Amino acid sequence: MGDVVLGGVSAVECAWEGVAFARAAGIPVGLGVLFGLVVGAVLVLRRRRPTAVVLVGIAVAPAAMGFLLGVVGLYSLASSEVPRRITATLASMSLAATLVVMYLRTRGDVEADLTLVVVLSGFVAVALTVPPVLFGLYIGARRRLMESLQERADSLERELSMLADRAEERAEWARTEERTRIAREMHDVVAHRVSLMVVHAAALEAVAAKDPARAAKNAALVGDMGRQALTELREMLGVLRAAEKPVRPAVPVAAVGFAEGSDDGPSLDELEALVGQSRAAGMAVEMLVQGTGAGYPAEVEQTAYRVVQEALTNCHKHAPGARVTVRLAHRDGEVAMQVENGPCDGTSAEPGLPSGGNGLVGMRERVLGLGGVFVSGPTDAGGFKVSAVLPVR
Repeated sequence: MGDVVLGGVSAVECAWEGVAFARAAGIPVGLGVLFGLVVGAVLVLRRRRPTAVVLVGIAVAPAAMGFLLGVVGLYSLASSEVPRRITATLASMSLAATLVVMYLRTRGDVEADLTLVVVLSGFVAVALTVPPVLFGLYIGARRRLMESLQERADSLERELSMLADRAEERAEWARTEERTRIAREMHDVVAHRVSLMVVHAAALEAVAAKDPARAAKNAALVGDMGRQALTELREMLGVLRAAEKPVRPAVPVAAVGFAEGSDDGPSLDELEALVGQSRAAGMAVEMLVQGTGAGYPAEVEQTAYRVVQEALTNCHKHAPGARVTVRLAHRDGEVAMQVENGPCDGTSAEPGLPSGGNGLVGMRERVLGLGGVFVSGPTDAGGFKVSAVLPVR
């Protein structure tokens, strides 16, 4: 809309100046006015064709018309994306044309010496050419700077949006990982205790009438197992409740309580007690230890303990009456453990313990999470073997 208004004002100006041009050139006034209207209306194209506007202004300079056309055209040219060498060339041409026209007009109208005429013509030419060019250069540079800043702001906004999306993805991944860890820890803690309780309860039912003393011993063992399971459950739930309080910045549950890396978890020193619980449940377990441990990181000891615990739980579930061998080897830079059971003796009944099929998966995840190696599978003798090697650094 602004360009149309400028074009209209320029057309009126050139039409008015066209009257004097027509009289001086000896042509009809109407033709001079029409010529002025056409020339002035060219200013409408100043944004799309600034070079053409300036060239038209230079061409009509001898006719003493197009003052607004020349000034606005030079400003539009300087502020556009036209190469600077073209802008400089056209500005120089406009300056020269204005200087010549002013010199010719002033020399005939002012009775003065030649020096004064040249100085006056040069001043007018510079005043009509240099300010619009400099102002146009400033406006163009400012516009390009604002566009660059806007582009950088948009780019930063996109990057922030991507970072927010990635943060949400990481948070979702952390929540999923935390749920997996909690479920795995609950499975390891509860499944072993409950499995032993079921085994002892079955033995209690079998000997209740025949051997009251043994039945009482089994009942006491069932009570101890239940109390231990409840204690460990309370500890885990207590850690979860403490982690939910907004007292300090959010910390993954695995780092504050019972998951990998916790100093409160079980250690390799408790393996003898773990094996003793299985022996008390009637399993024939042999434990072999090679080398001497030198105090491993908490997450290594806890993972090794959980692997042996879960493997013994699977023996209770799937290999009743089988002989079991637990091997623990302390090596240079690593600790290895293996739980192997022979074939079932065929006389012991299945305890009917439920199995979710997550035991081996959980063991593998624990071991691989520490950069270790995990292998499990049937043996040639008809049993099953679970092996794991953990780096201690």
